[in-house]
Amino acid sequence: MEGQEENQEKRLVLANKLSHLTHSDVSDIDKVRIREEVLDAVKSDDMAPLYETLVSTNVLDMDSKLLESMRAKNAEELKKIDEKVADAEENLGESEVREAHLARSLFFIRIGDKEKAFEQLKVTESKTVAVGQKMDLVFYTLQMGFFSMDFDLISRSIDKAKNLFDEGGDWERKNRLKVYEGLFCMSTRNFKKAADLFLDSISTFTTYELLSYDTFIFYTVLTSIISLDRVSLKQKVVDAPEILTVLGKIPHLSEFMNSLYDCQYKSFFIAFAGLTEQIKLDRYLHPHFRYYMREVRTVVYSQFLESYKSVTMEAMATAFGVTVEFIDLELSRFIAAGKLHCKIDKVAGVLETNRPDAKNALYQATIKQGDFLLNRIQKLSRVIDL
Repeated sequence: MEGQEENQEKRLVLANKLSHLTHSDVSDIDKVRIREEVLDAVKSDDMAPLYETLVSTNVLDMDSKLLESMRAKNAEELKKIDEKVADAEENLGESEVREAHLARSLFFIRIGDKEKAFEQLKVTESKTVAVGQKMDLVFYTLQMGFFSMDFDLISRSIDKAKNLFDEGGDWERKNRLKVYEGLFCMSTRNFKKAADLFLDSISTFTTYELLSYDTFIFYTVLTSIISLDRVSLKQKVVDAPEILTVLGKIPHLSEFMNSLYDCQYKSFFIAFAGLTEQIKLDRYLHPHFRYYMREVRTVVYSQFLESYKSVTMEAMATAFGVTVEFIDLELSRFIAAGKLHCKIDKVAGVLETNRPDAKNALYQATIKQGDFLLNRIQKLSRVIDL
């Protein structure tokens, strides 16, 4: 997936590299290489404001000559842009004025000056009439939000985009927004909504500036596995031609998905172990790594136990290719947390399932609510009698 960065926004590629520099699982040798790549990226776009930020956080070392050189280039380029803005405002039409202000916005975005970029985007928006062009400005803001992982900014921008769509908007931009919102939901641990949004966007995906298609499919499969039931997973993911075309390009993902659906639990655990490093190194998934690991194991254990009223611990351990002690420890944690509906007979070495009956639960809830209603009526009747 790392080889598909050509179309991705440069700043988001840079953000991935910056996240690896602070990651404990990345080797020191790799960090030296990545630090050089980060410095090259900063130099190539003369990102003086970002360079100062990275120096202040000890990501890069201070080079005064380099900083002065980048500042001089920034000042020279900004002067040219300001001259174009002034010329457009004096001699040209409204569309030319907007384009000049947009160029100024993109300049601040490119060099990593977040505050000035926001201010200039507001100015550009005030010069913009078309809803589609306003949406493009929101997408620029969203990209800045994902660069800095500013979830408050991302949330507000998504809400703003939805309000703009109420005024009218084309389907291409609406579909792109679904991917942005899906990535936001995944980054904030709302995997169910993320899966729904990603699945809606599979056949119309054009958001290459945010992430590559392979990465998009990777996220779609991961979120779907812990969010969809078995029937929906088969229809929307396992048999989806768009997913099947790229599934083999992503290491371990095909085995991970198919072994779960085919109930090949030993193969599933092996594939899952292979995927853990990719999940751990992903800047959006890393904060939720432990949570995701627990949710996937809950899904696979629940699927296995669904076929049995009772099963020996040894049989389950054999199916998963692990020891009885490991299964005992794992299940006891999930049962205590209310994630699995079963109990362990340690003496007999047997697991007994006690799946909740939906109809019975509804019946009990109705009885409880009925008793509560009768009590309220009786109290009311006493008051009326008085």
